[in-house]
Amino acid sequence: MHIENFKTFSDLVDTESFSRSAKLNGVTQSAVSQQLRAMEKHFDILIVDRSQKQFRLTREGQKLYEAGKEILYLYEKLNSELQEMRKIISGNVHISTIYSIGLHELPPYIKTFLQTFPAVNVRVEYRRANNVYEDVLHNSTDLGIVAYPQNNKQLEIIPFAEDKMVLVVNPQHPMAELKEINLKDLASEKIIGFEADIPTRKATDSAFRALNIDNMPVMEFDNVETVKRAVEIDAGVAILPYATVANEKTQGLLRVINIKGDPIKRPLALLHRKGRVLTPALSKFIDLMTGKDIVEIAAAI
Repeated sequence: MHIENFKTFSDLVDTESFSRSAKLNGVTQSAVSQQLRAMEKHFDILIVDRSQKQFRLTREGQKLYEAGKEILYLYEKLNSELQEMRKIISGNVHISTIYSIGLHELPPYIKTFLQTFPAVNVRVEYRRANNVYEDVLHNSTDLGIVAYPQNNKQLEIIPFAEDKMVLVVNPQHPMAELKEINLKDLASEKIIGFEADIPTRKATDSAFRALNIDNMPVMEFDNVETVKRAVEIDAGVAILPYATVANEKTQGLLRVINIKGDPIKRPLALLHRKGRVLTPALSKFIDLMTGKDIVEIAAAI
């Protein structure tokens, strides 16, 4: 019985999906089914209760899953320790994150990391926030990066930065020359916002409710780039993280106005599954993101 069999089986149980397990392990769905049958034959047990419509393990299958997780943990831990002994920083770092972070926050970190550890391959996948959590919980990714992190007993949450939220307007907008505004000044403005289930939208809605402002967005989008394009054509104004509009401000495409009073902050955090063995490459990347190499990051920016 190869270690790959336990990995495929573990992913199958975690995702409850033959197709996702196949994708995670670079094999076909048929291969996953064949490996499952091979494991049942090897241990002479029934692993999956095929009489149920939903995916469900038998008692023996549950025992095999728990033991397999321990075997995988020990294998990954040994592999990580051997790399550390040889002082090797290589392999892959797979990141799942939302568009605004992946496009505007991550690049300087990745640039510095790859300059320091060129043998590491960093892959970034852009996802909606809820999908990032699923990816981490299902071990589909090494690291998740989100805004407004939600507590989960299965996840390790590591804060690493806070974005300042600002008002963004078209250069021809009547407020374009202002340096700062009160949120109450937006009560009658056309707001361009994120879709209702996106954490940043929930935070801005909360800030408006605290001031008894009832101003629903006239347009809603699922990513920051589309919101910015709508503001550029003067369809309305938007409250966005400063980091996501810095380039447009420099190019004169958008005007950025500070918000008076208590600033609206957007906390950012790294996520990985609790108990996960962190490879040397992943550990170094987390160290970089959490400020242990802040001088190098500042130079890259």
